[in-house]
Amino acid sequence: MVNNNKRYVLITAARNEEALIENTIKCVIAQTIKPVLWIIVSDDSTDSTDEIVQSYVNKYDFITLIRNKKTDDRNFASKVYAVNLAISKVNVDYDFIGILDADITFEPNYYEMILQEFEKDPKLGLAGGEFYDIIDGKKFRVIKSSMSVRGGIQLFRKACFQQIGKFTPLKNGGEDVITEVTARMNGWKVKSFNHLMLEHHRVTGTGGWSVYEAKFKEGILAHSMGYHPFFQIFKSFHRIIDKPYVISGFLLFAGYIWAIISGNKRKVSKEFIHFIRKEQMERMKGLVVK
Repeated sequence: MVNNNKRYVLITAARNEEALIENTIKCVIAQTIKPVLWIIVSDDSTDSTDEIVQSYVNKYDFITLIRNKKTDDRNFASKVYAVNLAISKVNVDYDFIGILDADITFEPNYYEMILQEFEKDPKLGLAGGEFYDIIDGKKFRVIKSSMSVRGGIQLFRKACFQQIGKFTPLKNGGEDVITEVTARMNGWKVKSFNHLMLEHHRVTGTGGWSVYEAKFKEGILAHSMGYHPFFQIFKSFHRIIDKPYVISGFLLFAGYIWAIISGNKRKVSKEFIHFIRKEQMERMKGLVVK
């Protein structure tokens, strides 16, 4: 059993999530080890999101609702602004802090199991489970490196999070990539555990766009993060098994090429680019050797 003094805080940014957020709330309140604080930021929601959350705030004293009226258009940057607002409102002591998207469900022992993994390895700075996207009632496993954690479920050790600081708002997303790479640059381990599965009730990475737009923008994001061209070719080839089949890989690479042609500016430091490219080349070399 995990020690009871392992206190964790959760942060959720939600915009018009009336169809999904209640299931996420039910998963959190069912946890064998509950968070000491859960801040849910309603990012200028216009549906019944606020009312749903407030009904649970009235019952559970660890849940807090914040209404954020200063919001941009629907994109990944607006989510980060909401998350950073919540971080500034954390007023309790904690050992771990995590992001939880409002469209995810999981087992009652999920956070207990993740905390156990942190106890096993003092160098583990960022952890999470793995995803199934739920599309038309069917499960599709989301392909992700074991040394990477999806942004919607990232849980940080406090010391690791303090070294990273606040999340970086980017219109096309990528704040999760920046956090996990920065964690590794600072000597922390980052890991997804495949024995801990979550269900994501929206296609991963769409952020309000169509799946085709999302794949293309993911390619642009890869360029913004400084991905090595050879790694992007390799990744695009392997993504042909994602929905929409075949065209996913093409759109991913097309977005990367468009970013080069259009003069897309990098969003990260030279040190960041050097580090991530070194990692990527080592990963490809390891696969070739195997």
